[in-house]
Amino acid sequence: MSTQIIATPNAPQAVGPYSQGVRVGDLIFTAGQVAIDPSTPGRLVPGGIQEQTEQVLKNVSAILNASGSSLDHVLKTTVYLVDMAEFAAMNVVYARYLGQSLPARSTVQVAALPLGARIEIDAVAAHRAA
Repeated sequence: MSTQIIATPNAPQAVGPYSQGVRVGDLIFTAGQVAIDPSTPGRLVPGGIQEQTEQVLKNVSAILNASGSSLDHVLKTTVYLVDMAEFAAMNVVYARYLGQSLPARSTVQVAALPLGARIEIDAVAAHRAA
């Protein structure tokens, strides 16, 4: 099975030995995304959990679009939250982006995330037919 590395200027660039995403066959795996606006490298978007969730999902969407897929084809996400008390507020934004496709999801609380982010999300999606 061939592997295709996914890279787009519309999402934060990888800052280590990893890719923004990888396509293997008909599956796309995104790297975990935090709320960095690609136009301001290394800086989180201002605001709280809802603003960060919005930017994270924009980043995931950009990677999927660059691979020939979209949020409509997401099969599974993992959401990493620093504070589970922010779950409901995160879920409001998450539902706007993924509420129609209803992918499987795991949500876990973590001790810390890069740059002091409140949330990180990674996704597995199907490649849409050309």
